[in-house]
Amino acid sequence: MAVFVRFAPSPTGLLHVGNTRQALINWLFARAHGGNFMLRSDDTDAKRSTVEFAEKIKRDLNWLGITWDVFSRQSDRLKRYAAEAERLKQMGWLYPCYESAEELALKRKKQLSAGKPPIYDRSALSLSYDEKAAKKTKGILPYWRFKLNHKIVTWNDIILGKSERDMALQSDPIMIRTDGSPAYFMASVVDDIDFSILYIIRGEDHVTNSATQIQIFHALGAQPPMLGHTSLIVGADGSSLSKRLGSISLEELRETHKLEAMAINSLLSGLGTNKIVPANTLGQIVENFDITRYSRANPHFILDNLIQINKKILQETSYSDVADRLLDLEVNGGARFWNAVRGNITRLSEVKEWWLLLNTPIKPIIAAEDSAFCITAADLLPAEEPNAKTWDLWITAIKLKTARNGKSLFMTLRKALTAKDYGPQLKDILPMMNRKKIIARLHGEIA
Repeated sequence: MAVFVRFAPSPTGLLHVGNTRQALINWLFARAHGGNFMLRSDDTDAKRSTVEFAEKIKRDLNWLGITWDVFSRQSDRLKRYAAEAERLKQMGWLYPCYESAEELALKRKKQLSAGKPPIYDRSALSLSYDEKAAKKTKGILPYWRFKLNHKIVTWNDIILGKSERDMALQSDPIMIRTDGSPAYFMASVVDDIDFSILYIIRGEDHVTNSATQIQIFHALGAQPPMLGHTSLIVGADGSSLSKRLGSISLEELRETHKLEAMAINSLLSGLGTNKIVPANTLGQIVENFDITRYSRANPHFILDNLIQINKKILQETSYSDVADRLLDLEVNGGARFWNAVRGNITRLSEVKEWWLLLNTPIKPIIAAEDSAFCITAADLLPAEEPNAKTWDLWITAIKLKTARNGKSLFMTLRKALTAKDYGPQLKDILPMMNRKKIIARLHGEIA
């Protein structure tokens, strides 16, 4: 049977590094096994789900290169969930409950105060027919829970290995809300059955949910998918990602931090394994992907590491891969300019600074004691417009005339020509500057 996985975000917010990692791992797993990847929009929470967030999730996945073979929206399948809920009712798996949110909160508070786990007490099961009828008369609508079998649920997790949960320690999950809409457990299991999902791979915070869903699969007469649970990302100091870095969305990494999609793919796919390798294509990551490499230790997300990967990827990116984006930045230097500056940028947007430096007026930095040297250097500049041979000829002449060498030679020229003490090799950028501009800057003029 072909591998079929799904990524099922709720469109109640932007994708962040945590759930993006889950999307990427699922996509890589599917592609590495020649299988299919499904994007499912879990939008049954009508109050919080928005079309805007749903579209932004698609946009961000597309930006990363994560494409889907199947798309489904839960709000389009409400009749299907209702039919399966009715079947579960007829089989005796669902039972109606009438407590308000406030009443449930009070019950949990009392249980915790008594040192007991906050598990639903199944008091609704003891309601008589007349008591239920009385609530209906008062306009109190029921919500429906799934009656768990209080036994040990076990499975062989493809990441964690043998796993188990004691279902006597879990609350019966809510399946149908008071307004008749399906809750998470109801819709999710029906979808996984109907779309023949073979693997469910998600964060370890879903382990208990998985145990619950195994029983729901069986109640509906279906074989549960194979399960895998990855460790959760934490911050640099080991604190919860949701508390420290939950606001770091894909949109922020792209729009604010100006990072490359492949830098994010490289880091997130490697977090939790013993090796993070900067990759220029998703195909490279697919070739080396192995789900068994993910460990149980919580990987640390460090933004500076992502930025360094971004720099490494740009250094290895060919001009043809960025040509259109450079034109969008109004940088028209072609391959020669890109090859000269790519080793000195951390983000692609920084190329604009170097382009302007070469093509718009700047104020040179020339120390008083270097003024005469710079004028001499200007006089020694070869008469023709700079070309690939100019630098070597020019530097040889300067050394012979001034006896300068090393930093006193090269740093002085760099500051005069670029107003910076770092940057691309002067030999590479000199041919991109006209002779008149070079001489003017060496004379300390704004040019």
